[in-house]
Order: sequence, then structure tokens, then C-alpha cells
Amino acid sequence: MRNFWTMLKRPCFVLAPMADVTDAAFRRVIARYGKPDVMWTEFVSADGLYHTRELLKYDDEHNPLMKDLQYDHSERPIVAQLFSSSPDMMEYGARVVHELGFDGVDINMGCPDRSVEKQGSGAALIKEPALARDLIRAAKRGVRGELPVSVKTRTGYSTVVLKSWLSELLSEEPAVITVHARTRKEMSKVSARWEHVKDAVQLRDQLGSDTLILGNGDVTSLAGARQKVAETGADGVMIGRGIFGNPWLWSERVPSVSERLAVLGQHCELFEELCPHKSFAVMKKHIKAYVRDFPGAHEMRVELMKCANAAEMRDVINIWTVKV
Repeated sequence: MRNFWTMLKRPCFVLAPMADVTDAAFRRVIARYGKPDVMWTEFVSADGLYHTRELLKYDDEHNPLMKDLQYDHSERPIVAQLFSSSPDMMEYGARVVHELGFDGVDINMGCPDRSVEKQGSGAALIKEPALARDLIRAAKRGVRGELPVSVKTRTGYSTVVLKSWLSELLSEEPAVITVHARTRKEMSKVSARWEHVKDAVQLRDQLGSDTLILGNGDVTSLAGARQKVAETGADGVMIGRGIFGNPWLWSERVPSVSERLAVLGQHCELFEELCPHKSFAVMKKHIKAYVRDFPGAHEMRVELMKCANAAEMRDVINIWTVKV
């Protein structure tokens, strides 16, 4: 098996999968300015992948879900994240991921989105440990045992059930389990409880498992990630929201305002090139993160929010770059 995880330094610091955030365009920017140890795609529905490919008669060039699974060599190692409540669909999705040459496949068992949960996927799987185990086995069949299979999950659904839940997952020997240090009910309304990541590490050690444990939640810098590793003994940390407007996070550089604005322009142009299947409005969620902490930032954001494409954004950026 090509398990890249065994070759990574410890601790490792990885990019979280975030819907409409860690798309191909943003990952390409991050790879250029501060590459993490591992990247994740946005989550992709394994069921949707199957049905759209059947509907389009395997015309992958025009399949939006296949576009969500595009990547560049500069992003490697890169893991594709899938969600499903059907072992058959998970096996299919994992097989596609393997054929596309990804370095690993990850199963989403923590997303609190209601539309995902209605399908019995995401965080809903915490209440269905037997099915969760079936899905891990199905993914392993899909990659023919040739790629590492990992899981991203939470500490529980309504309450913390980490010991029983994690024990079920560990019994299937995934390469990695990422523990978001909150329950599904807590969402992001409370601070991440990293003591539970420490509990996860201790349970893994007690069971004699080789599975790596990564922690996730409220970490916005490498300094903070290193501190969490020291406190918990985790094998690494997954960072999500801290990357907004800061593709330099892993290089630990502090860019100038003009550099931030220039990279926002590059990001917009890459979005149009690589994500034509998405609304350009998706880019607007990045504007506030890039355009901040300088005189006139609010006024510039207002102008950028009116832009309908990358060219319009580039014009606004060029005008304001002179001013700052």
C-alpha cells in the first residue's frame, strides 16, 4: 500500500477540507505561498458522483463533481474527502479517487450540515457505528488496499461518546482519524475541547493501534498547533479557518498589504479558470479575510463585493494598491 502517512514528519500540520473554500483555486494559491504537509479536497458526495457520471455517460469534462476532484501535482500529498451512507457508493467513490491518482481517501463522519445528515452521512454516522465501520471497509475495497483510508469525525453527537465511538473506528484500522474537538450539537458555539484529543491519543495507545490521531478546532497558527501537540500528544493538527486570507500560514510569513491584495487578484483569476462550475459569488467570502487592517479596507471591500468577475476585481485591486 502507498501509505504516504508513514513517510511524513511528526507532528504534521494539514489543511482542513472546507466546502466552497478549499477548492482547486485556493489550494493552488496555498501550495504556492505556504504548503501544508497534506491537503484535503472539499467533501464530495460519493452517491452524487455515481449518479452524475451515469447521467452524463461518463463525460467527466462536464461533470461538476469531477471538477471538484481536480488537483495539481503541486498540492501533493492530497486526500479526497467523500461522504455517503451507502457502502456500495463509498466503494464506488473510493475507486474513482484511486483511479484519479489521489494519495488517500477520507470519509466525512463529522459534517453537521442538515442536508448531509438527512442522507445518513456526516455526523449522523456517529449514531450508527456499525454502518460507519462498513463504510471504512467499503472504502478500503474501493482503493484495493493501495491507498490509505482515513476518517474525520467529532467527539460525539449530542454528548461526548469518544471512548465507544473511537474504539469502533479504530477496530477498522484507518490510517488516520482526525478528531474535531466538539460534538455535533456544540457545532462551533463553544471552544474546542482539546482535552478530548488527548483522550483519543491515550485510547489509541491503550488499544495498541497504529492509527494516527490528528486534532482539529480553533487553531489558527502553526505556533498554536505546536502547542496543542505538546499538550495532547497528537500526531498532528488540522487547520481550517486560520487559512482564510492567509495562504502564508504554513510559511509563517507576514505579507505586506500590497502582497495580500495581489494574491487576492491571483486567487480570483484561478477561481475563474479552475472553478467555472461554481458561482463567482463564492469568492466574495474570501474578500473580508484578505482586505483588512489598513486605512480604507472597509471601503475597498464594499467596492469588491460589487464585482461580478475577476477582471472587475483586478481593476479595483489595482486602484487601491496605489493608495495603500
